[in-house]
Amino acid sequence: MSFRPAGFRLPVLAPIAVLVFVLSTNAVMAQGTAQNAPVPVTSVAAKPTDVATAPAIKPGSAKAGQAKAAVCGACHGLDGNSSDPQYPKLAGQSEQYIVHQLNNFKSGKRQNPIMMGMATPLSEQDMHDIGAYFASKTPLPGVADKALVEHGQMLFREGDATRGIPACMACHMIDGRGNPGAMYPQLTSQHAQYIQATLKAWHDGTTWGSNAHAKIMPAIARKLDSDDIAALASYIEGLHSTAAPAATAP
Repeated sequence: MSFRPAGFRLPVLAPIAVLVFVLSTNAVMAQGTAQNAPVPVTSVAAKPTDVATAPAIKPGSAKAGQAKAAVCGACHGLDGNSSDPQYPKLAGQSEQYIVHQLNNFKSGKRQNPIMMGMATPLSEQDMHDIGAYFASKTPLPGVADKALVEHGQMLFREGDATRGIPACMACHMIDGRGNPGAMYPQLTSQHAQYIQATLKAWHDGTTWGSNAHAKIMPAIARKLDSDDIAALASYIEGLHSTAAPAATAP
């Protein structure tokens, strides 16, 4: 039996050692790369309690609105029929229109220091309840000046095509009850003094917002002269709507 020298194993073990070294080096490099690689960010879904949930707005309640509208009575009358003609009647006005205008006052789109102060603390639900309350009331009839009826009626029912003035009844209906869906207000029995002041303000450049809807009346009012405005205002005060107030939620 013969023995081979120990050095005989080196040619076999050397490649194995090199392979182990390379594999070890690659493993260390891979580990370092993995440690330096950016960690993927996973989005964490917000907990339900992290998201503010606005209360659902319910249809206005005339019953709830009665108490909320008590402060409005100082100017507009407890039943929405103001005794002072500088303040508009709200009786019979649509809930939607009242809410829209209260929001205009609150946002500053419609400028009035008194109304801005009154509207600012109101929630959207308060506005709907107040609107529902006044919508449930009936406007007291006014009286038109006979000397102005013919001129006012012509403009209200026919307009004046030669001057580009549309008929008022096209939007506000022939008896002035308005069109709530299109946000055109009721005009029936409104105080002539308030209508005249509002038309004059529009004529002189006042607007109640910057959207297309808010620009309708200023564009029309600019085409009216002082006699047109006086006649229309008087005629509108004498209008009596035959429509019953819309039913409102209790």
